[in-house]
Amino acid sequence: MLRHFCASQLYLAGMTLFAIQELLGHVLLDGDSRARPRSHTCLYVYFGCVRPLLENWAAIRGHLREITVADVTTGLAPLRGWQRRNAIVGLRSLFRFAKKRGLIFANPTTRLKTEEIERNLLPMTDAEVLAVERIAVTPAQRLIVALAAVHAARATAIRHLTLDNLDLPNRRISIAGHTQRLGELPHQTLLAWLNQRRTVWPKTPNRHVLINAKTALGTGPVSAEYLKRHLLHQGIYLERIRGDRVLHEALTAGADPLHLALVFNLSHTTASRYATIAQDLLDDQIEQAAESE
Repeated sequence: MLRHFCASQLYLAGMTLFAIQELLGHVLLDGDSRARPRSHTCLYVYFGCVRPLLENWAAIRGHLREITVADVTTGLAPLRGWQRRNAIVGLRSLFRFAKKRGLIFANPTTRLKTEEIERNLLPMTDAEVLAVERIAVTPAQRLIVALAAVHAARATAIRHLTLDNLDLPNRRISIAGHTQRLGELPHQTLLAWLNQRRTVWPKTPNRHVLINAKTALGTGPVSAEYLKRHLLHQGIYLERIRGDRVLHEALTAGADPLHLALVFNLSHTTASRYATIAQDLLDDQIEQAAESE
């Protein structure tokens, strides 16, 4: 079904059926010596964005080699955001393949550039990681960073984490209702913080993991300002760390939205977004490697 769907879209652009089958079977789905196999999700994303362009071109052009830079520019003009970015990535892959196989004489997407990805959705640099390590020195800071860096926990979920959500003997933790195995770094930082917590507030009735001098007298969570004071005002962006963790998983374990949704309890929309970003970054790496040869 997937092969038939993709083939029907490319056929509109005038390519031969044999070329289409080779494109899908040996490159996109199975990969080759220079390209990683794409997931079914990736193909649906790519061809879902490219399909309208191919249909429009099929009405005025008889073959893929007749598509010009102007045609591409005009076709992309109405698109915005991630729809535009995905369409560009899909077109570049299509024309790059066609050029390499001699199906076209010139590639109209050679100078086509994708829009910049939001900073929070790019891998953290070594400098950023070192800065976080240098700033996060207290047990509370290290715990917050560890929960975001390993479990991709949101600030609200960290603030509302309670002692009842922890199963330290069995190395389990429940974050925002999602139970998972407790990572080594969060485990060690939890032990360090809980030791300080017991020493400073031994009789507190508060069951929240994170407490301060004010909340230790009651039962509520620390405020959002507490995290800002300990992290944001010091130059540590928790959402940046969290996003880096999800993206790292997508880059190493495969750009599969279902996997990301299950591991981090993400919505389908958010998981698909990270998967698409990861696949785009992988494609850029492949493209750069091919151009350097």
